[in-house]
Amino acid sequence: MSEHLDLADWRRQVHALYEAMRRDRRAAAMRLVNFRTAKDRLFAEHPSSPVPVDDRAHFRGLAYWRHDPALRFEAPLIPDPDAPAPDVPRSGEGAAMPFARVGWVEFVVDGMPCRLAVYWLNEYSGGIFIPFRDATSGGETYGGGRYLWDSAKGADLGSAGERLVLDFNYAYHPSCVYDPRWSCPLAPQENWLPVAIPAGERLNREGAVEA
Repeated sequence: MSEHLDLADWRRQVHALYEAMRRDRRAAAMRLVNFRTAKDRLFAEHPSSPVPVDDRAHFRGLAYWRHDPALRFEAPLIPDPDAPAPDVPRSGEGAAMPFARVGWVEFVVDGMPCRLAVYWLNEYSGGIFIPFRDATSGGETYGGGRYLWDSAKGADLGSAGERLVLDFNYAYHPSCVYDPRWSCPLAPQENWLPVAIPAGERLNREGAVEA
């Protein structure tokens, strides 16, 4: 299969992975285990996996925190129609991506009010994009932050009416964490959270759980 067809299939499978998660009616912890197991298999076996080819034979699965039901929220999108174009940094070279800030979501973690900007990718594919940094960034997680949503590439946690699902148990690292050949958008400073989010993917397996 060509590199382009491989990548198209990768995106198709990521879409299917998230769609299956949204349809899954099992208990939240079991739904997360099933999602992580399928994702680890995809990372280990797919030709477009961000894990470099030479590392896949030794790939044991991603490192995760345990499921924490307190880090799932449903938050209304607070529109921001007059927002200026955001400055979204990248991990490597490449033209700036044409994001627009379409609004904000607000929630509370351990008594601390938090909010994140919600971006829209102004390209043909479109899509919601929500990156974030938190107090684990640069230590237990990548310093450039993690992603909650990137629906243009399939990472869609769903919505409930006018409310977006923000489930940090599904927070994940950008592809540049595994291989610097990828140039990924990172979390702008307005999406740096003042708290630790010990949920989702982490960098190392010490203290982590299996899928």
